[in-house]
Amino acid sequence: MAEITAALVKELRERSGVGMMDCKKALVENDGNIEASIDWLRAKGLSKAAKKADRVAAEGLVAVASKEDGKGEVAAAIEFNAETDFVARNELFQNAAKSFAQLGLDHHSVEALHGAELEAGKTVQDEVTNMIATIGENMQLRRAARLSVSEGVVSTYVHNAVSPGVGRIGVLVALEGEGDKTALRELGRKIAMHVAATAPLSLNTDDLDPAAIEKERTVLTEKAKEEGRPEAMIAKIVEGQINKFQKDVVLSKQPFVMDPDVTIEQLVANSAKELGSSNLHLAGFVRLALGEGVEKVEGPDFASEVASMMGGN
Repeated sequence: MAEITAALVKELRERSGVGMMDCKKALVENDGNIEASIDWLRAKGLSKAAKKADRVAAEGLVAVASKEDGKGEVAAAIEFNAETDFVARNELFQNAAKSFAQLGLDHHSVEALHGAELEAGKTVQDEVTNMIATIGENMQLRRAARLSVSEGVVSTYVHNAVSPGVGRIGVLVALEGEGDKTALRELGRKIAMHVAATAPLSLNTDDLDPAAIEKERTVLTEKAKEEGRPEAMIAKIVEGQINKFQKDVVLSKQPFVMDPDVTIEQLVANSAKELGSSNLHLAGFVRLALGEGVEKVEGPDFASEVASMMGGN
């Protein structure tokens, strides 16, 4: 049996929005496994957590860059982490993040980007190593992504920008097809702002990870049983909820945040008609939020406070 620590209870409470005693019970029932405990709480109808995203738990910056050339348009986004927000506010750190994003325009993976040359004889990884030695904090160029189109635009958006092109959330949206570039870029920016707000899991229903659907179906089935729904009706009830889940997390099916009467899919179709474009479509998106999936180390003082509130483990 895993030890149910105050820190574990605190983490589950922050991620689920559920009271400490219910969090402790969930952890006991699931041998200390956080993800299984979240599913258990949701099945019991207790969890108020968001459906999917890990809490932001690392400092640093997300940076975006874009360019247009004879082959079309390309944009890139990178995540550059440090230990403290103080370092992220440093101009040296911000400029490094911007330069890494620029290099990301020509490199297709974070591994390739690590080996990219910033200047003669100095790679990106060399620069990160030098910055660690100079500033005295651990740093990591953790993620990189890019999108390109041969015809159309790749729009960018940075949420909570601390300077042009760098902030806490970076989004790329690719619109492929013919049409006025200025109008397409503005449409792409609006969709990128929507993506920043809603954090969709996939572009289309067919792209949604089957494992995510199956996980949701399992949770919903258990929840229906807990609610005492008739056994014969559970499958039908759950299927309806799965359809709603897909609309909630699939970008093309989501109601547009600036006009909830239309979906993103309809927004693009309406814009195509206005622009006289017969082939305009949403080709892809990228959303990088600072610290996604990085475990945050909690200070001992707060853990002790939680422990005292619990009266021990």
